[in-house]
Amino acid sequence: MPITTGQALPSGSLKTLNAGGIADISTASLFKGRKVAVFGLPGAYTPVCSASHLPGYVENFDKLKAAGFDEIVCISVNDPFVMAAWGQAHGADGKVSMLCDTNGDFTKAIGLEADLGAFGLHGRSERYAMVVEDGVVKKLDVEKTVFDHDGSSALCMLRG
Repeated sequence: MPITTGQALPSGSLKTLNAGGIADISTASLFKGRKVAVFGLPGAYTPVCSASHLPGYVENFDKLKAAGFDEIVCISVNDPFVMAAWGQAHGADGKVSMLCDTNGDFTKAIGLEADLGAFGLHGRSERYAMVVEDGVVKKLDVEKTVFDHDGSSALCMLRG
């Protein structure tokens, strides 16, 4: 069962690659006392994710910050090396935090896992966007298919 509006996000850990190497980030510290735009997607370098989803958040960074978001976070069931390279390729550095749910535990805990075996993408994430305030989901949009991105786009996030 997917997480719903009004529910608190589960405790968990995500990973990122920074100058010091791979770092763990607790969801409790990431979301506590902050308003965060979160978007999840099936995988780095996949067609819709690379052509539209991530670039839209990078392009709208200033507007999202002006709308009161403390941070913009991309979560994917990928490894930190791939997510860091993908973020750099799209100019996400300093704009979108590229976080990894390396084994899918967080994605499973929020009920948004997807098995896209026909594309060789097992154990991945649905495409979604959520507004999280102080650890509580205030808005959640899950796409009907992983090929759609209108409801989870940065522009949709800005419309409120």
